[in-house]
Amino acid sequence: MSDILDVVLRLAAVFVVFLVLPLAIGQTEHKVMAHMQGRLGPMYAGGFHGWAQLVADGVKFAQKEDIVPTGADRRIFQLAPAVALLPYLLVLVAIPVGPGNAVGQFIDAGIFFVLAVMGVGMLGSLMAGWASANKFSLLGGLRTAAQLMAYELPMLLAAASVAMAAGTVSLPGIVDAFHWWWVPWQIVGGLVFFTAGLAELQRPPFDMPVADSEIIFGAYTEYTGLRFAMFLLAEYAGIVVLCGLTTVLFLGGWHGPFGADGLGWLWTLLKTALLAFVVIWLRVSYPRLREDQLQKLAWTVLIPLALAQIALTGVVKVVTQ
Repeated sequence: MSDILDVVLRLAAVFVVFLVLPLAIGQTEHKVMAHMQGRLGPMYAGGFHGWAQLVADGVKFAQKEDIVPTGADRRIFQLAPAVALLPYLLVLVAIPVGPGNAVGQFIDAGIFFVLAVMGVGMLGSLMAGWASANKFSLLGGLRTAAQLMAYELPMLLAAASVAMAAGTVSLPGIVDAFHWWWVPWQIVGGLVFFTAGLAELQRPPFDMPVADSEIIFGAYTEYTGLRFAMFLLAEYAGIVVLCGLTTVLFLGGWHGPFGADGLGWLWTLLKTALLAFVVIWLRVSYPRLREDQLQKLAWTVLIPLALAQIALTGVVKVVTQ
């Protein structure tokens, strides 16, 4: 009975995190962009510092009419938002927040699990584009597929590098094996992993699949109301997952300065929040890449860097053993 209760409490905690953190990042993005770009609107909703902006967005989405295009594949069209969102909930179950039992579920091959499930989430965009009976949605879906194929490989290679350094594919095992002197020689892999993750989430400057000036809003053009809100929630949940994984794999997870591991969960959240701010800052600061530039960055820059990182990791492992 105690084991069942433990599992239920862990899953409940993961579910609460899944509901709270993406919304917190969405609210933060409103405020950060308002300050960086001088936007007045998000600072006034509800009075003090626009505290009710997120509530207003939720009410707006709930009031929108739920429309399914006449020529759409109705079942696939309706299922796509859930396929885009739920994989990130599964990934959060495997990400360790602190030492010991501070993880939803310990998985021996955790790094393979999280990367495989994150890839499934991208199918939601493909399903949405294919099922919408709209040429702009279809084009956005095809661009999503091309982007996924290009950036999945450098992301996997960068993750393989840190797994090789730690000698394990378990996420808690990788954090346990972490040493601060890893940071200088694994930093390239970390940058590759984070950049490829942004591209898979279709976040600026890698948002070509939803380029409004060309294809309206890509695979999501025909979506309204709560279904569209689910796609937005999937994007913010993806930011939480990407920043959390980058923290665990490349920034030491719960390890803090001066050996203060007693605050492990706090260090994990702080590092994740800092990386989430970087994601928002990149949206504000950098223009969208063209499709050819996006593909060139993956195949001619990130993949060679990831391969070089694996070679460097092999050399360091041989020299230090």
